[in-house]
Amino acid sequence: MRRYPGDLTDAQWALIAPLVTPVSVGRRGRPPSHPMRAIVTAILYVACTGCPWRALPREFPPPGTVYWWFARWRDDHTLMRLHDRLREQCRTAAGRHAHPSAGAIDSQSVRAADTVPRSSRGFDVAKNVNAVNATSSWTPWACCWPS
Repeated sequence: MRRYPGDLTDAQWALIAPLVTPVSVGRRGRPPSHPMRAIVTAILYVACTGCPWRALPREFPPPGTVYWWFARWRDDHTLMRLHDRLREQCRTAAGRHAHPSAGAIDSQSVRAADTVPRSSRGFDVAKNVNAVNATSSWTPWACCWPS
């Protein structure tokens, strides 16, 4: 298989494999037909390139399978646990406490057009404008792994 954006090194895979590998003890059903590492790499490929699920290269598992695992991990909070573990590791490597003690939220207001429904806009008192919140949506894997 050729190298793609979002490919995992062995060290990166060793860190996240326990969180994404399904536990088969005591479970019934068909075992996964594709390796979890290939599925994670495909999800990272979509996150890094921004391509649609259906545009995954043929070397990856089928797009429906990849999306099914992504949706399952999103819904059962596996992606949040993965994000938390990676954040803790980054903070520890930087010599900081593993858990942040404070947070900051940044938002941006954009002047709302008359065609934007009133239910989805508000008045930004600080800027004295009728505005729509224009913050970007959060994605667990919004960026690729650092090289």
